[in-house]
Amino acid sequence: MARGNALRRDADQKDRAKSLDSHEGRAPEAGALELDRLIHERVRLGIVSSLAVNGSLTFTDLRDLLGITDGNLSAHAKRLEEAGYVVCRKSHDGRAPKTEFSLTTVGRTELEGYLDHMESIIEATRDQVGS
Repeated sequence: MARGNALRRDADQKDRAKSLDSHEGRAPEAGALELDRLIHERVRLGIVSSLAVNGSLTFTDLRDLLGITDGNLSAHAKRLEEAGYVVCRKSHDGRAPKTEFSLTTVGRTELEGYLDHMESIIEATRDQVGS
């Protein structure tokens, strides 16, 4: 009986993976549950989400909004900038340096794909829990 239950569970898992594979919002080469690791990290998701909503934010505003340290923001913003998801503009406001971040077109597209993928996972999970 235990073997029959295990086989049934394996079949159910394959069906769930197929239903996730059929959903949009992720790179075709990614596995059904594979997320964009660059965006999925909590602080980086906060950065791209904040920039998507606000357009652009100064370093100080973004740091305070996310409640993180200067070093933490710098490290995560650098990763996003290297990937082409955000752009960093440095200027001066009088004598004070000003750093401003904004989301690139690539960053916005990747965030939308990430959100679509998350919604697909949630939808597939709800379908399985409800059945």
